[in-house]
Amino acid sequence: MPIDIEKEAPESGESRPVKEIYKGPGPNFLTQLMRIAVSLAVPLIAFGILYWAGTILLDEDANRLVVVVMALIIGVLGVFGLFYAMNWLTNLLPERYRHYVLPFVFVGPALVLLTVFLLYPTVVTFRLSFQNAQGEGFVWLENYVEIFTDSGTLEALRNSILWVIIVPALAVSIGLLFAVLSDKLGSKGEAFSKSFIFMPMAISFVGASIVWRFIYNFRPEGFGEQIGILNGIWTAIGNEPVAWLLQEPWNNFYLMVILVWLQVGFAMVILSAGIKAVPDDIIEAARIDGAKETQVFWRVIIPSISSTLVVVLTTIVITVWKVFDIVFVMTSGEFGTSVVAERMVTEFFTFGNEGKGAALAVVLLVAIIPLMVLNVRRFQAQEAQR
Repeated sequence: MPIDIEKEAPESGESRPVKEIYKGPGPNFLTQLMRIAVSLAVPLIAFGILYWAGTILLDEDANRLVVVVMALIIGVLGVFGLFYAMNWLTNLLPERYRHYVLPFVFVGPALVLLTVFLLYPTVVTFRLSFQNAQGEGFVWLENYVEIFTDSGTLEALRNSILWVIIVPALAVSIGLLFAVLSDKLGSKGEAFSKSFIFMPMAISFVGASIVWRFIYNFRPEGFGEQIGILNGIWTAIGNEPVAWLLQEPWNNFYLMVILVWLQVGFAMVILSAGIKAVPDDIIEAARIDGAKETQVFWRVIIPSISSTLVVVLTTIVITVWKVFDIVFVMTSGEFGTSVVAERMVTEFFTFGNEGKGAALAVVLLVAIIPLMVLNVRRFQAQEAQR
C-alpha cells in the first residue's frame, strides 16, 4: 500500500513539507515471474484463439457469412477484449505487485512477439550465413568472400549503392519542392494538390511496377502497335520505339523513377508538417531584416526543419536498401538491374543457396542498422528538447 511521507525540502531558505509517495520495495523474484507470465499469456492466448478460429474459418463447408462475422469479431474485438481481461486480472493483484506488473500486460506481449518474429529469425539467419548452400555444414566466411568477389553480387551491390544515393536525394528534393509550393496555395488547392501527389503511396510496390510496365512497354516490329505510353509519345514525334528496360545502364534509372514516384508523397507530407511548425515570428523577422524569399528558405526554414529532413532521408534510404518488388516485377534482376534484396531472394529461393542468401541478408542488416540508430538518436534529441 503506498504510504505518504513528508520531509523537509533540501537546499531551501524555508522549511516546507515535500510529499513523496513510497511505493514499497522494488520488484522481487515473484514480481519478475508475474511479469514474464503476463507477457507470455497474451500472445499464447491470442495464438490459441486464432488457432481455434482458424479451424472454423478455413473450413470449406462453413457458412461464408458466419466466417466474415467471426473474422470481424476476432480481428476487431478480440485483441481489445484480451487486453481488457488481462488488465482486469492484473488489477486483482495486491497493490505492491500491481504497480510493477501492469505495464507488462501491454508492453510484454510486444516484446515477446518481437523476440519470436524478429530477434530469433535474425539469429538463425546470422548462423545460416556461415553454412553451405544446403544449410548443413559450416563454411565460415566463404559466403561473404563470394559476395565481394562474385561479379553478379558485386553488380547488385553497385546498383544498390546507386539507388541509395539517387532515390532519396530526388525523393526528398522533389517532396520538399512540392511541400513549399503546395503551402502557398489556398486551403482547397493545398488539400487537392497534396492528395493528388500523395496518392501513389496507397499503391503497393508490385501494383506500381505493373502500372509502370505499361509506361515502359515495348513491342518489337511485327508484334502489333506500341501500347506503352512512353513509346507512344516517342514514336509520335517520328522516332523508332525503344526497349527502355533493356538499355543498360539507363534501365536502372528508369526503375528508380518508380520508387521516387512512390516516395515523393511521403516526403512532401512530412516536410510540409515540418515547415508549418516553423514559427512565423522567425520568418517575419528575417523578412523585416531584408532577407529575400530564397534566403528565408535556405537560412531560416531549412535549418529549422533539418532534423525532419534527416528523419525523412534515413527512412527513405532504409526503404531503398530493401527494395525488391520493383526490380523483380520489371526485369527479374536481368539486364544489369539486380540489387542486393532481389539477389538475396534469387539466391535463396531460385538457386537454393541458403548460405549465400542468408549472408546477403546479413549484409543488408548491417547496412541498415546505422541508419536505424541515427533515427533513434534523432528522436531522443527531439524529445529532450521538448
